[in-house]
Amino acid sequence: MVQDAIARVTDRIRARSEAGRAAYLARTGALISRGVHRSAVGCANLAHALAGCAKAEQDDLKRDDKPNIGIVTSYNDMLSAHQPFGRFPDLIKHAVREAGGIAQVAGGVPAMCDGVTQGREGMELSLFSRDVIAMAAAIALSHDVFDGALLLGVCDKIVPGLVIAALSFGHLPAIFVPAGPMPSGISNTEKSRVRQLYAEGKVGREELLESEIGAYHSPGTCTFYGTANSNQMLMEIMGLHLPGASFVNPNTELRDALTGAAAKRILEITARGNEFTPVGQMVDERTVVNGMIGLLATGGSTNHTIHLVAMARAAGIAITWQDFSDLSEHIPLLTRIYPNGSADVNHFQAAGGMPVLIGALLDAGLLHGDARTVWSPDGLQAYRDQPVLEEKVLRWKPAPAASLNRDILRDATEPFSKDGGLRIMHGNLGQAVTKISAVKPEHRVVVAPARVFRSQEAMQEAFKAGELHRDFVAIVTHQGPKANGMPELHKLTPPLGVLQDLGFKVGLVTDGRMSGASGKVPSAIHVTPESACGGALAKVRDGDMIRLDCEAGILEVQVDQAEFAARPLPEVDLSAHHHGIGRDLFGAFRAAVAGADLGASVFA
Repeated sequence: MVQDAIARVTDRIRARSEAGRAAYLARTGALISRGVHRSAVGCANLAHALAGCAKAEQDDLKRDDKPNIGIVTSYNDMLSAHQPFGRFPDLIKHAVREAGGIAQVAGGVPAMCDGVTQGREGMELSLFSRDVIAMAAAIALSHDVFDGALLLGVCDKIVPGLVIAALSFGHLPAIFVPAGPMPSGISNTEKSRVRQLYAEGKVGREELLESEIGAYHSPGTCTFYGTANSNQMLMEIMGLHLPGASFVNPNTELRDALTGAAAKRILEITARGNEFTPVGQMVDERTVVNGMIGLLATGGSTNHTIHLVAMARAAGIAITWQDFSDLSEHIPLLTRIYPNGSADVNHFQAAGGMPVLIGALLDAGLLHGDARTVWSPDGLQAYRDQPVLEEKVLRWKPAPAASLNRDILRDATEPFSKDGGLRIMHGNLGQAVTKISAVKPEHRVVVAPARVFRSQEAMQEAFKAGELHRDFVAIVTHQGPKANGMPELHKLTPPLGVLQDLGFKVGLVTDGRMSGASGKVPSAIHVTPESACGGALAKVRDGDMIRLDCEAGILEVQVDQAEFAARPLPEVDLSAHHHGIGRDLFGAFRAAVAGADLGASVFA
């Protein structure tokens, strides 16, 4: 039984979403009743869909007596996290054939790497890539010849985009298939140390590059707990992965076995199987709240205060930042994974991983255990089990009853923190998000003069020039979705970290985003309304006193309010952010995008 506080938030979301959810379910139900139209399309249409298949598969599809599974892949071999997917279509097709079905690669979606584009022009396309991925996946499935979908994705915007697409085809079952994290390289603590030394000018580019290559060294997801690994946690706790699938390393027998099992399971949950589970009916308010709880309990990426809103809206469910904040008061922090600790996701997996975490939350009444999943209509209890290979046969066995390393993973009786560390900030500068799980208590409140920048490059230049060795709050404006696509400002973390370590009281306030791996410096991010829409943040001037209180959730400029209201909005030329490196093509996105609090989506 879920705790009353969780039930109240869920009921509030359900009431708020009643009209939108009913309309979505009606549309989904109509498509379920209609069924897959493979047998109803014209002969020429069907011939096009069969032409690339082997003769035996052509015969099966002509008879329309076997399910056909569409594979949507984000494979490329530039992204370490997505490189392993190159092998997956053959693995999936073989497993589906063995189980009596057919699988086709329906299409591919773009998969950019925020790690490559951090601090560069391409990062201004990053957030928009989520909605492009959703549209690309929708095109892949639009041929209307599939009984179900297997969605192959890992990283930051890719999984949320694929979820949005899957929910737009809510009449079909869908299973998400992960690739797994790379083995551990150098420690995250050592990586951060070298980055900070480089920011201080104490080591050069050669030493920094060697350190980074030691961290990011092989196929698989980066091992820190940023947005990519938060995605994997979400897919499992929301029941869209197979149990225990999230953090098994790529190119291992167990990973291949899990991929094959997902391929076979999708056949069982199609309309032709015995457990029809259309994803639009499966994902409901309980599922979404479970995802929010998982994010809070693990100190996951703040990017999901945007992505989860957009994902939920795709299913007709309306969640708000206040829902996150209210849940955070009741969800204890149960993990310490970098940047909220020194361990990486492989260490988390070794400590018990997702099965132990889910079990701990269920035992404390902090999850909707009855939410449907792709694995079981009976809910999340099956996700307490871990996958193992016994004589090359995949089985699920009960996970350890408790964490194997309490420095990394704990239960709710002795958490690392009594709450999830996520706050929604309010004040005369607008509404914002802050995450304090990695911020030491002595750094969580800053009252200091503002130093205003219109770009992260300008702030970096000021740091290099020695202008910032003092108490201040960095105000970085015009970084929202309408201004320039809302890039991550991860490059600001090392210089601010240096200044904080030198004893200065520093903080960051911006309408942009920070990386899912950021954390040690207090910040108010995703400020809404954004500067480009007339938000108050644009009116702040150098020297204005800023109160950044991450504990109390207060964000304000301490100047005479009449004088502040009378200030004109500055004229800021953003044209340099609208051209080159593909940005010319995204003018329609910048014009149509909603605010961060509404998911920063271009969809209605």
